[in-house]
This record gives sequence, structure tokens and C-alpha cells, in this order.
Amino acid sequence: MRQTLLRIRLGELWSLEPVNNVTAIGIGYLLVPWMLIGLWWGWRYIVRSGWKPEYISSVVTWAIVGLVIFMTPSVAGDRSIPIFGYGFMMFCGFAAGGWTAGRRAQKYGYDPNLIWDLAIWVFFSGIIGARLLYLIQYGDRVFAGAQGIGGLLFAAINLPDGGLIFYGGVIVGTVAFFAFCRRRQIGPLELSDLAVPSVFLGMAFGRFGCFLNGCCYGDRCTLPWAVTFPEGSVPYLALLNRGFLEVGAAASLPLHPTQLYSVINGLALAALTSAIYATRPRHGIVTAIALTLYPLTRIIIEFLRGDEMGQMGTALTISQWISMGVLLFGAVLWFVISGKPRSNKLKSIMPKGRSAPA
Repeated sequence: MRQTLLRIRLGELWSLEPVNNVTAIGIGYLLVPWMLIGLWWGWRYIVRSGWKPEYISSVVTWAIVGLVIFMTPSVAGDRSIPIFGYGFMMFCGFAAGGWTAGRRAQKYGYDPNLIWDLAIWVFFSGIIGARLLYLIQYGDRVFAGAQGIGGLLFAAINLPDGGLIFYGGVIVGTVAFFAFCRRRQIGPLELSDLAVPSVFLGMAFGRFGCFLNGCCYGDRCTLPWAVTFPEGSVPYLALLNRGFLEVGAAASLPLHPTQLYSVINGLALAALTSAIYATRPRHGIVTAIALTLYPLTRIIIEFLRGDEMGQMGTALTISQWISMGVLLFGAVLWFVISGKPRSNKLKSIMPKGRSAPA
């Protein structure tokens, strides 16, 4: 695990000196990717299409951000900010999911901008939902020791320590998704089919973030690929509190890397649903497959996890109970879709009154 990937030294441009034994880089190194982004954007839009007045705001914004990065050391002093593994992988998942969905949209004649609008809409609502479900399930743990309104609010939004439940994001994100479709006058099944493979890809990145953070850990494991977590990590402290570790132990017990199982699961489902999308006979078929396969695999992985206890007097975790509900919904969707005629040519998801780009 690696909760903090690196730190960015705000007070120096080109330093590579570690901070408290954590890899650190000067803020000036951010200018390198920022310059490359600017060159790529200039080549794609200005060189290939010619200069347009509407590009002025983008160029000015790019220049201002670069100048701010360059001038930061003069006002920041000896400060540094952490880049957390969990948050960084969440960002990578959002970027990868949005990019692949946009490419798929463009390939099949849809507007890529529609996908990015949807991605932003659903991503932030999903984060809120995932956090709310975590607070509902583990509120006593999250708010333990928090004092005053400020302390409670900080504990509620302290995402760097982890604390998101995927199904919470699915529930609230689904509500936001339907609201988006209604606002844009788009068929939900048409749009969800296009987005599902990228959702699974984003989930894979997010689960790797869980591995870096140490959350969503597995039960005890004797297999060759079992992993241990260092002293002070989430699994270590949980096992210590439950009496499974002796005080002063160097690391946790060997555990199932359930986070990595979920990464593999997400990548496999992303590849499968992406392949099916290209030959789908009906709208909704990709969504139905996702709502069938994911809860089944989630139920299996949950049996190997060690961070959640059984609920409602059973050995089933809350995620397994939700998975069974999702599975039932997926079965109903299968039944509804199977009653519709096959179509060799599916209509566009573009809003009414607009045509798909050539």
C-alpha cells in the first residue's frame, strides 16, 4: 500500500528532496505536463483547424495557470502538499472512463461532449452517494472523537482516509443519470449501454486506489499471493482492535488482496461489455449484462473480504444484500428487453431535434 504517492514542494521549482521519507518533487515539474498539454491542444485545434476567436479564453487560461505554477515558490515558503494514492486513482478512473466513453461515442456517431457532461454529472453525485452510504454504515467509526460542528463536518468529508461504498455511488449516481437523461431527452438504456464499459474501467482504477489506501481489505489468506499491510494501516489497526494481532507486530496477517480481485473483475467486465456493445441487438442488453454479472462477482468477492460483517442477523454483508437486489433488477430488465424485437440498426442517442455528428 502507499497512501501518499508523493508530495509536491510548493516552495521550490525543481527540488527532488524527499519530505519525511516520502518522495517529493518541486512544483516546477508540473510545468512539464502543462506545457505538453498546451502543445497538444495547440496542434489539435489551432494548427489543424486554424485560429478562431473563441480560442482566446483557453489560451489565456493556460498561460495564467502556467504563470501561477511558476510564481508559487515566491509566496508558498517551505510548504508541501500530499498526493494521495486513493484520490489520484479516483481521478485516473474518471479520466480513463470519460475518455474511453467519449471515444466510443465518437466511433458510433454520437456527440462526445454529451458523454463528458454525463461523466461530470454522475461522478460527483456518485461520490456523494458513496460517501453517504459509508457514513450510514460506519458513522460511529467516522465520527468517533469528532468535536463540534467543524469536527463533524471535517470527518464527514475526509475522503483522503478512504470511506466510499461503491453501491452508494451507484444508487445516487443512477438517480443523477436518469435526471440527466430526462433533461437532455435521451433514452436511458441507449446511453447506459454506451457508458457501462467505461464505468467498469473507472471502477478498476478506483479499486486499485483502495489497495494503495489499505481499505476494502480481505480475510486471512494462505495462498502464495496473499498480502500484508504495514503497522498503522487500516487492516493492521482493524486486526489489532479485534485481537487478531499482538501489539508491536511488524505487519498484518496475510490477507486476500480483494482490492486487486476487484481490479481484475472491473477490467474483465469492461472488456466484455465493450465487446458486446459493438454487436448488441437491442438497447439495454449491455446494461442488463452488467446488472447481472457485476452483482454475482461482487457477492463472491465479498465472501473473501474481512472488513465487513454480516447484517440483519445473517452472514451476508450489506453489499451482498444490495447485490441481490441489483441482480433481481437485472433479471427483470432481461425479461423486459427479451420481449422487444431485434434491431440490426439502433437509433442514435442524440436528443430529439438534433442529428448525430458525421
